[in-house]
Amino acid sequence: MPVSRSHRHARSIRLMAFDVDGVMTDGTLYFSSQGDEMKAFNVLDGHGLKMLADSGIVVAIITGRRSRAVECRAENLGIELLLQGIEDKHAAMGTLLENHAMAFTEAGYMGDDVVDLPLLRACGFSASVPGGHPLVHRHVDYLTRAAAGKGAVREVCEMILLAQGKLDAALAPHIAPDSESPRASTTK
Repeated sequence: MPVSRSHRHARSIRLMAFDVDGVMTDGTLYFSSQGDEMKAFNVLDGHGLKMLADSGIVVAIITGRRSRAVECRAENLGIELLLQGIEDKHAAMGTLLENHAMAFTEAGYMGDDVVDLPLLRACGFSASVPGGHPLVHRHVDYLTRAAAGKGAVREVCEMILLAQGKLDAALAPHIAPDSESPRASTTK
């Protein structure tokens, strides 16, 4: 079976960064009457990010907005590389990669809007979501089936792990051997 372009590009990724609004969330901004911002995050996405990090890939968040909710989510997931309020995401990634002695070819980014294009086009691997801007769709390696905030990040995490031959090992701790599984026993 031929290997897809997205799998070829994902093989060399050592650092994967994600946008928040429209990628990790559905892009809707919720504000309370007191002006507090709220966001909804998907637990499947969160576990995907943890599997990626546990497999040795550096995980980062690079977003244009600032939000206490994002700080809490990053802390909850153990993501230390949180860059918020970033106007030039390409420059921010360049600094991040320099600090980790990596090249853009070893980095991936998942974004959804035209402000993400310079970074998406510079990285060795890029992904977006179905609800992203059509121009972004034309420039990414991988377009998820799942919607933003509904498992799209998990899909990308698993695709990267699959391309690197690490997915089975990442899932193994969560799968009981057949002899221990209640479904493994059959009646004849």
